[in-house]
Amino acid sequence: MFVFVCARCDAELTVPLSQVSLPAHARQKYGNGAQLPVLMESGTFAVDLDPWGGPWRMWDETDPGEAEARGIYAPVYALSDGTPGAIVIAPGDIRGTRLIPEKRGGACCGLDGADGPNMACEACDLPVATRVDDCSLWQAVRLSSDAVRRVVVDGVHAAPFSWAELAETGESTPPFEPISTWGGRLGSSHYWSWSPRWEAAAGQALAHLLVASQGQPVKVPNGLTADVFQRALDTLLPAGPPTRRAVLAGPGEPSPDTGVDILLVPVHPQTGQTWTPAGPAASAYPVPLPLGMWLRLVSPQPYLPVPASGVIPQDVLRDDPLPPRPNRLFRADREMFQHTLVRLPAVRSSWMRTILENLTQDRSADIF
Repeated sequence: MFVFVCARCDAELTVPLSQVSLPAHARQKYGNGAQLPVLMESGTFAVDLDPWGGPWRMWDETDPGEAEARGIYAPVYALSDGTPGAIVIAPGDIRGTRLIPEKRGGACCGLDGADGPNMACEACDLPVATRVDDCSLWQAVRLSSDAVRRVVVDGVHAAPFSWAELAETGESTPPFEPISTWGGRLGSSHYWSWSPRWEAAAGQALAHLLVASQGQPVKVPNGLTADVFQRALDTLLPAGPPTRRAVLAGPGEPSPDTGVDILLVPVHPQTGQTWTPAGPAASAYPVPLPLGMWLRLVSPQPYLPVPASGVIPQDVLRDDPLPPRPNRLFRADREMFQHTLVRLPAVRSSWMRTILENLTQDRSADIF
């Protein structure tokens, strides 16, 4: 456990926090006017290793060698020159700070951090953090890595959960959820949609699936996995019989067959490590998925009445209305797909550059 203190005056700025992996949707901008919840669970923090926020430089102002040194292998609209290594926490876990009113940014419903740090240490006025809570953005506070330092809190160090424990007790993330909107002329409302978390994670995974395909058709498992990935793969890759096969693999699942080329595997929510198999399957390309999404894919919940438990007798079928399905096909998050793809060295191949160019020209708009 750690607390973060001001680098200038040592005032405590957070409650005790334990480190976890940065969520896949941390940089997502979702929809228009959507009211997204808090990004981080209370009592946790994650480190964002990449630069975030301004100042920005256009791609043509950046030397390609510098971009590759930063892990970017294809053109992007602009590069952030912000300080890397921000500590991302839940807004409710911040302490001893005040907002800087003149650093509101260009937000319309809240704060977007466009003007840089907008929270200062109450004790010494050093700008230490950026609060983000504007519409279509996940709510978070980003502590500036050059303005704070971490201090160990006395206590017993808890080891991360094992893969077996996560497979048994981990919570799956539902693929659908209600999305709330900020109040407008007609007032606030909500609608049922594919989960923004799923769309962001699918955008990241789709970039890895393209690399793993080596430019050949790919087949993923039927059912929900196909709903999420197959249409995009069929659109982006050449037509023809599937020559590469992807399967779900991970803790508690049977060992993959020897002929499998691609594994859809979970990421440890605390350490950020990707699950790796033993044996012949170790040579397959691992495509990372958030644990909650992976758990739902390996154990999909049917849209049928199920025996009730608790106060209702177990032989009684529930008659609750089933949640409605979204009225559109699944679409991966375009920006998360592009953000991930340009950071994979394989994007330098000509066929993947063509995919990026088509994406820029909206030729793949129907799958994003």
